[in-house]
Amino acid sequence: MLKNTLVRITVLLTTLASSHHALAQDKEISLMLDWFVNPNHGPIVIAHQKGYFKQQGIQVNILEPADPTMPPKLVAAGKVDMAISYQPNLTIDVAAGLPLIRSATLIATPLNTLMVLDNGKNSELADLKGKKIGIAIAGNEEATIGTMLAQANVAYSDVEIINVGWALSSSLASGKVDAIWGGLRNFETNQLALEGYQAKAFFPEEHGVPAYDELVFVANANTYDKQAIQAFNQALEQATTYIVNHPKQSWQEFVAYAPDTLSNELNQRAWNDTLTRFALRPSAVDLKRYDDYAQFMYAQKIITTLPKAQDYVPNFN
Repeated sequence: MLKNTLVRITVLLTTLASSHHALAQDKEISLMLDWFVNPNHGPIVIAHQKGYFKQQGIQVNILEPADPTMPPKLVAAGKVDMAISYQPNLTIDVAAGLPLIRSATLIATPLNTLMVLDNGKNSELADLKGKKIGIAIAGNEEATIGTMLAQANVAYSDVEIINVGWALSSSLASGKVDAIWGGLRNFETNQLALEGYQAKAFFPEEHGVPAYDELVFVANANTYDKQAIQAFNQALEQATTYIVNHPKQSWQEFVAYAPDTLSNELNQRAWNDTLTRFALRPSAVDLKRYDDYAQFMYAQKIITTLPKAQDYVPNFN
């Protein structure tokens, strides 16, 4: 009798465990990227390719945006579960009242630069006085470029800002502008090199602008699923560790995701330059980093209210 009871209990527990596993496997997360798939998204793609998301009981549907300005707005509207954004943009959105939180970090250092051709004409920031600077999207360039130039005693009014759209590299190479703001140190530098141009980058975090996380994941502050986010972050950390330990093998697995668009020299160079930028601990929280940058934006009048990191950077560890 006792033996039969124990057998029934064992069967019941096994069934419950299996049912729980099946339910967990059915958990879907829609993730919208900030742009088309590229090496910046390495850990996401590797977690997908290696089955790390599946191991954590989630299915991540990776979406590419038609408009790169929309992903955070779609999260705030409840249209997608998560999106990739930028730390400065997240703070701006939160200050504007959008219900967003940071759920993890993807790229843990700035990638943005103020870039010139390394031809001796603009060797220092001071050389940009009276010159033309190309930008892709109007936003906080007055604060960031202005802060950087001020380090060299050049006023923001001393340069001409030209919106060149997404033609940053070609505008610099052709001489349409003397510098570009928004060129990424892992992409535009390599793109120009492949076209025969040597670039020189001035890094904002070395010229008065606080350091920040280039790419972060955002979720809806009112409806986010804590367990799903923790599962996602665990898979992401596992993928990042794999990439760091196996950079060449992970590159091949990354390319296999979409070989027609990913397998090229530019992406391979960018991959190598991005490896040290991935957040080794995606869930790790540094509230001061967020508060410092928010204070910078507030002082520069980019935002008119000052959000506190503790209110939109929860700890998922």
